[in-house]
Amino acid sequence: MKASHTLRIGWMIALLALALGLAACQPAVETPPPTAVVPTQPAEPTASPEPTEAPTATPEPSPTPLAMVDGLGREVTLPAPAQRVVSLAPSNTEILFAIGAGAQVVGRDDFSDFPPEVVDIPSVGGPWGELNTEAIVALEPDLVLAAGINTPEQVQALEDLGLSVYYLANPQDFEGLFANLETVGLLTGHGEEARALVGQLRERVEAVTKALEGVEPVTVYYEVDGSDPNAPWTAGSGTFQHVLITLAGGQNIAADIEGWAQINLEELVARDPQVMFFGAGPWVPTTPESVAERAGWAGISAVAEGRVYPIDTNWIDRPGPRLVEALEEMARLIHPDRFE
Repeated sequence: MKASHTLRIGWMIALLALALGLAACQPAVETPPPTAVVPTQPAEPTASPEPTEAPTATPEPSPTPLAMVDGLGREVTLPAPAQRVVSLAPSNTEILFAIGAGAQVVGRDDFSDFPPEVVDIPSVGGPWGELNTEAIVALEPDLVLAAGINTPEQVQALEDLGLSVYYLANPQDFEGLFANLETVGLLTGHGEEARALVGQLRERVEAVTKALEGVEPVTVYYEVDGSDPNAPWTAGSGTFQHVLITLAGGQNIAADIEGWAQINLEELVARDPQVMFFGAGPWVPTTPESVAERAGWAGISAVAEGRVYPIDTNWIDRPGPRLVEALEEMARLIHPDRFE
């Protein structure tokens, strides 16, 4: 038994030695070297975008109200320049189109016929007949533009209907005409165009007066109506025809008469005008030939020398921009040598 115990101990020692030997024969496991940690640069801080405000629409400027005193001394107020205009006179219609406000004209009087496209605009009657107030109201104008051929009673009647009416008085000279053009420009929002037109017209008037510097005035008779050859109607001082005659280098033989009046044939023969003008139009039967055939007129210098001239009545009788054309034509006919 002692021998058996000794034998087991010996086997155990042998097995232990064998295990230790086997362990010593295993390859050593290499431990990887520590990896160096490379410090990273901190990221640049990104700038926060500036807070932006949402875009806001720019408000449209409010229209500027207009308050102007008209030719009757009435203060007329418009909340803004007129966009729908009814014209009650041919001269007003011509002014509106000349300053670029033609597209804003929604109604016109029966006699407005220039420029040609005017005839396509609805007529509201007048000016010497009855105005069609119902038609005017139906057009919904924000301005009714009256003139010297309209009566104060017509203006008041339209105002009583709640309409804004501006009365444009007849000018007495070119400066008055230019002021009217600028007034209508302001009323319709075409002030710049009106001022430009005034500048052009003023240059043309000045060109005529410069060409006539130093001329000897020629006596002139202007006939408004020759239906009665023994007592024709003429234009005296205070009329635009008188202004035109004077600026064109003439001397009006009726300068001592105020406004429009009749002159008897004997007085006309005695004053003996060297040049005669008459307003020519589709409804005017007068011609240079018919004047020469009038009894008692042959001895007048203008008739004897063939210096009887028609001039477009729409140029000379309408207080609008074409008065400058009348001036140019009259000056050329009175003093042709200055415009050769």
